[in-house]
Amino acid sequence: MQLWAITALTFVATFAILAAVFYAFAPGGTGIASRLSRMANTAAPPVQETSFAEKQKDRVRDTLAGLGNLVPGDAGPTPRTQLLLIRAGYRSSQALSAMRGFKVLTPIACIALVYVTGAYKWNLFMAPLIAVALGYLFPDMFLTWRVNARQHKLRRGLPDGLDLLVICVESGLGLDQALMKVAQELRIAHPELSEELQLVNLEMRIGKTRLDALRELARRTGLEDIKSLVAMLVQTDRFGTSVAQSLRVFSDDLRVKRRQRAEEMSAKTTVKMVPPLIFFIFPALMVVILGPAVITLLRQLMPALQR
Repeated sequence: MQLWAITALTFVATFAILAAVFYAFAPGGTGIASRLSRMANTAAPPVQETSFAEKQKDRVRDTLAGLGNLVPGDAGPTPRTQLLLIRAGYRSSQALSAMRGFKVLTPIACIALVYVTGAYKWNLFMAPLIAVALGYLFPDMFLTWRVNARQHKLRRGLPDGLDLLVICVESGLGLDQALMKVAQELRIAHPELSEELQLVNLEMRIGKTRLDALRELARRTGLEDIKSLVAMLVQTDRFGTSVAQSLRVFSDDLRVKRRQRAEEMSAKTTVKMVPPLIFFIFPALMVVILGPAVITLLRQLMPALQR
């Protein structure tokens, strides 16, 4: 009994550590209550306060960064992991070191979990090896999942941002001022897209040209729709065509692509429902429908078979 209690406590502690690391790496979003309070008190100056959750995130990040500094980094000025961290929304200077520390911590936690739960008894060599492999691959899988989730949010907010951009440009604003206005208007509805557009405006303020800032936006997000938008704006600036007309055509085309993606996902629904129907619903139906008949048949045949 004592062994099971120690095993359960160790499992809970390991799960709590991984959950804390997961929570620390998740980019902090603004809650609904704080959004409503900001919308209600737009005239009041914002007060910069660090919440308890943010302090805990900073502590976990600093701890992982200190652990990651002991590990040598990748060669080159811009490693692939750093690019993935940027695309996932982790722009801190310690994000790369924290990711290395995360890669060191997860294999150790997996090995400890294997030995505490007794899973090593299955195979003394393969069980620790599988635990180390899973622990080393888990941070990369988590980072890839965060990149895909952020790109999905950017893809979902891009049509609304383009509509606002078209309205701003057609009302007489320049492209730079229109990008700044769209970034301000999308701060609550689509914070990820607003953050990317604000970075574009900041890069143009520090001296980058508009084309270089837009190309950096395409590289930073890694989204095909944004790459197409940047290519269209580059060609528009090069050939001197109407920016408003080009944006309107691209916005209409993006709406069509969005509808086609929705139709594709709806068409895949019937195919995705086949495995649950075969493995979960049909067996239960067969038991309910044929079960009484089989029981009755066995009751009728068993006396005859016993003679």
